[in-house]
Amino acid sequence: MDEKNVYSPQGEVAPVQQTPSQAPVVSVAPTQPPPAPPPPPPPPSTGFPFGLIIKIIIGLGVLSLLFFIVTRFVLPMVGPKQPEKPVTLTYWGLWEDKNIMSGVISEFEKQHPNITVDYQRQDIKQYKDRLVTRTAAGTGPDIFRFHNSWVPMLSGELLPLSEDVIKPAEFKNIYYPVIQQDLIHNGAIYGIPLQIDTLALFVNKEILDAQGIDVPTTWDDFVKAAKLFVVKDDDKTIKTAGAALGTYDNITHAPDIISLLMVQNGADLKNLEKTQQQASEALAFYSSFANGDDSVWDGRLDPSLLLFAQGNLAMYFGYSWDIFSIKALNENLPFSIHPVPILPGRKLTIASYWVEGISSKTAHPKESLLFMQFLAQKETQQKLYTEQSKVRLFGELYARKDLANTLKDNALIFPFIEQAPNAVSTFFVSDTHDDSSGNPGINARMNQYLKNAINGTGGNTSAETAIDTLSKGVSQVLKQYGQ
Repeated sequence: MDEKNVYSPQGEVAPVQQTPSQAPVVSVAPTQPPPAPPPPPPPPSTGFPFGLIIKIIIGLGVLSLLFFIVTRFVLPMVGPKQPEKPVTLTYWGLWEDKNIMSGVISEFEKQHPNITVDYQRQDIKQYKDRLVTRTAAGTGPDIFRFHNSWVPMLSGELLPLSEDVIKPAEFKNIYYPVIQQDLIHNGAIYGIPLQIDTLALFVNKEILDAQGIDVPTTWDDFVKAAKLFVVKDDDKTIKTAGAALGTYDNITHAPDIISLLMVQNGADLKNLEKTQQQASEALAFYSSFANGDDSVWDGRLDPSLLLFAQGNLAMYFGYSWDIFSIKALNENLPFSIHPVPILPGRKLTIASYWVEGISSKTAHPKESLLFMQFLAQKETQQKLYTEQSKVRLFGELYARKDLANTLKDNALIFPFIEQAPNAVSTFFVSDTHDDSSGNPGINARMNQYLKNAINGTGGNTSAETAIDTLSKGVSQVLKQYGQ
């Protein structure tokens, strides 16, 4: 038997005996248990792949958004612009010839090469009816001029201006309170005025100087001056009238003058029924100038504007455009213009002016709004005034407050501007010609009621009774126009 050495516990080699039938004994270290088998794979899905579809949809949405942003905003800035379609705007005016407007319009057309403005001066006769009829038929102008008192009558024909043209806060900052009251309704602006005018006092300087008195600033002083200025012959016939008040038919601007007296006395022209006493007192005062032995006016005299131009009327109430008529009749008449007389604490006068508006039926609202934005600019109105002043004594008086002082050195016209902050509007207004076709508008209907009231107080009707009838007529007309 072979001997082999093995290590004893003490490190010595000990002999080991092995028999032929015995296999060698080997010492083996213990092994780790085998790893657990992996879990079986999940069974194949048999449902619809919603998660995948949702991811695809989201991806497509993102791509669509990016495509929209690129095509709508990026490419227009970097790529070539497509030429805009040519557009022609029809613009109806009243007082200015085309050659005056062409300079302003050409400047706008340079800024907007695709827009042409066709300015057409209209005859004031039957203008209101022509405007309403053509607009309803779809053949009217895109832009047109209208009187400030016509807003209720044209409510369906006027397009509100967007804030791109002018913001309400800016409008209130630029224009006088009367313009804000007339043209802003329910927060919307319905036009841009290029001019304003107010009722003022015209005085014959020769007659005034001959009496050695100052221009009256109160109604008490006005009455005294009128009586002092009047000249009558032995038959009590007036040769030189002291002032043009008291009747209707032969007084230029009679509706405006009676409106002046009423508002200064606290009457509400839209609600005469509520303020009948104030209105009747004003009507009685107005009529007194043509009644009794102390009258300074009567219904047999020439129209007041003509009489003033002839030098036979001491004091006349009128607007700035009356200056042209007076000078055409008598270029050498010496006269001056002043604010109207007032009652204590009632520094008010009447405003009468024209406005540019957009037709609600225009086929080109975007381009019309751009033109209105141009008209509202300070520089545009200055250029227009300059062009007008080349062909007449002065242009249309600025409606913008920030241009008022540019006219301060012109004593002939600044009194009209000076009164603008304290002006109010009236439906009883002259020279709008809204009745020339036999289809009376808001002014013509109101003035007919007023005429009846004035003529009545010249007869046997009391001022209280006349105002009661007038207030009912006013209410009826205003209801027809939704007021």
